[in-house]
Amino acid sequence: MKYLCLVYANEEQLHSLPESPEDSECYAYSEQQNPHANFLASEALESVETATTVRPRGNDVTITDGPFAETKEQLVGFYMIEARDLNHAIDYAKGIPAARVGCIEVRPVRDLDI
Repeated sequence: MKYLCLVYANEEQLHSLPESPEDSECYAYSEQQNPHANFLASEALESVETATTVRPRGNDVTITDGPFAETKEQLVGFYMIEARDLNHAIDYAKGIPAARVGCIEVRPVRDLDI
């Protein structure tokens, strides 16, 4: 089953804390063999300030600069993995370097019913 590991952190602290990971460490984690999951893809996101929120409602579309919600932690990146079950996905997520300064939300990916 596929899982999306969503990386949340306070953007202002993401790269400034002593335990903050470097980009090279995050890349290396995605490249290493892991007994719990197969790595599929990952990306870091630009600052939440660069986000644009689009809300289509009927014939109207509202476009807003910035994030959808004001929160202390922002979505800063993701890892897409394939794992046998949620426990294996969690074992993979525990090792994601950015978890040291934020948190990882593990979500199963739903197959589209098409």
